[in-house]
Amino acid sequence: MHRDDPADYTPRYPGSGRLAGRVAFVSGGASGIGRAVVRLFAREGARVVIPWHSDEAEAREVEAEARAEGAEVLVLQLDAADRGSCFAAVEATVQRFGRLDVLVCNASIQTIEEDVAKITEDQVEQLFRTNVFGYLWLVQAALPHLEKGASVIFTTSVNAYRGNHLLIDYSASKGAELSLLRALSLNLSGRGIRVNGVAPGPVWTPLIPETTPEEDLKDFGSDVPMKRPAQPAEIAPAFLFLACEDASYVTGQVLHPNGGTPVSG
Repeated sequence: MHRDDPADYTPRYPGSGRLAGRVAFVSGGASGIGRAVVRLFAREGARVVIPWHSDEAEAREVEAEARAEGAEVLVLQLDAADRGSCFAAVEATVQRFGRLDVLVCNASIQTIEEDVAKITEDQVEQLFRTNVFGYLWLVQAALPHLEKGASVIFTTSVNAYRGNHLLIDYSASKGAELSLLRALSLNLSGRGIRVNGVAPGPVWTPLIPETTPEEDLKDFGSDVPMKRPAQPAEIAPAFLFLACEDASYVTGQVLHPNGGTPVSG
């Protein structure tokens, strides 16, 4: 891959109304996997919430794409690392749409560091506040509004299962997300709320050229059996399955669109 290669966010098939009448909140929905999820959910009839952290213009591009699918859209600012911001964003969602049916916890950050001794306290605290605390804060904020049949979906990672020698604290945070979703699925099953996850392998998102050294970009994704990274549009259907009634008997599980990497546990 090259630094200026575009990512593909476009859904591949016509919608079939699988999320008609639903309201979906997708943290990190302004970019990467989240952008593809927003577009697919919009095509399937959902009203969508697109939180943005630092680039409102990017979120407005996604808003236009979702509106072109016929969706009602709410764009708002979110700092996933801040509990108050998470609660405010969910409250704004319910005020606008009157309900919340699908919560996708997807906003994450990562930092490449080969030497574990160089991982700073500030770095790991910010990473865990965003990747782990942020998921928990959004669930806490959403719970009063989620009814029987609602779906919570975490974006974890293949690195939660196999680790990554350059993404040490990131891998740890994704493992924490995995344990959190499993615990939540047990805790919330009695309320009819399903909690699942998606653990992608290498995906060509804007985060990759921003955080990967130039010399490593050309080989990004070549270490999986399919010998390439996924496009975001190839990952989004896993979220759609878990969000809709097709997965009505699925909770506490993780889907693995990772290019063929075996995982266990």
